Amino acid sequence: MSIDNLIEDVDNQIIQIRTKSLDVSFNELYDMYTDGELVISPDYQRLFRWDEEKQSRFIESLLLEMPVPPIFVIEVNDGVYELIDGLQRISSYLHFRGEKLGKTEDEFLELKGCDIVPDLDGVTYDRLPKALQIKIKRSFVRMEVIRKESESSLKYHMFKRLNTGGELLSAQEIRNCTIRLLNSNALDFIEKCSANDNFKSVIQKINEEEISKKYDQELVLRFFAVKNDISNYKYPVTEFLTRYLEKITNGLSDFNYREEEELFSKTFKFIADNLGEDIFSSKTKNGNMKNDFVTYLYDGITIAIAELIEDIEKINMPTLVVDKINAIKYGEELQSYKTGSINGVTKRISLFKVGVEEIIDDRGIKSGS
Repeated sequence: MSIDNLIEDVDNQIIQIRTKSLDVSFNELYDMYTDGELVISPDYQRLFRWDEEKQSRFIESLLLEMPVPPIFVIEVNDGVYELIDGLQRISSYLHFRGEKLGKTEDEFLELKGCDIVPDLDGVTYDRLPKALQIKIKRSFVRMEVIRKESESSLKYHMFKRLNTGGELLSAQEIRNCTIRLLNSNALDFIEKCSANDNFKSVIQKINEEEISKKYDQELVLRFFAVKNDISNYKYPVTEFLTRYLEKITNGLSDFNYREEEELFSKTFKFIADNLGEDIFSSKTKNGNMKNDFVTYLYDGITIAIAELIEDIEKINMPTLVVDKINAIKYGEELQSYKTGSINGVTKRISLFKVGVEEIIDDRGIKSGS
């Protein structure tokens, strides 16, 4: 590509992004939110995680007229904006004003942990002196608006760049918020699969905090990405998973939702019925089962079973399959392929697949026969 073409490509992308900057008061933002002109999507509200001390210190900073970073919104209709960056700050103000978002339990935020003006501790908005109520309502913040004329995929990429740091979101939470700017079909499918009872029963060793951060949904995505797109696997796996989800969402990958859901259901039914909740766990040196969830076991076992599930059902000898999988799981050879490299992923899948294929071949069953 010539430099002239490169300059033209950059200029063309700039043309497709339409932005404007506004200075708005927090009282205006509050009115916009209550009037439905500032949208914070339900998925996004669930990510409101600042504890009451962090919220309180932000309110304290507004009262002290300290500078506030800009917020970013997308114009979805004339005069209606959707928040894409600044959730913790805006939600803290709304909570202080009496709006309940996320996991906040109290209707009004009672300030605590203020470290510059400790006398603010214990104060709620309605107990602030009138002068301070006016001061905080008139505090201004720069609002960067991505206008509705901007091309939708560019809105998505801007959201992804803004939200890859600062709010301590998990990778899947970022995907859930950003991908919906393109299309929600793939995310709805992943959420549906994550609610599968058999799937839930075999990942129950994942702790509640990880589930709250949508790790279960990431495991669903991981299953389909590794199964269908391993040739494009690149470390780090987070980016590989995001790229694959983008491809499904944009229709760039041949993904039959009905067939994929059926395969997913069969795979995890076999695992739940025959291998149980310990299948993705390791053992101590004394041979006791740990209360852990091992991702490299998840990759190797689920993909091998998925690729052979029809033949496994035909031979109808689950005990032999279980014995073979456990022999490989606790064998020496697997220990060499525990890494997240492409070689590690493909080798451990191959180990489990070849092992199960030996049983299938012994029974005279061939795929498609």
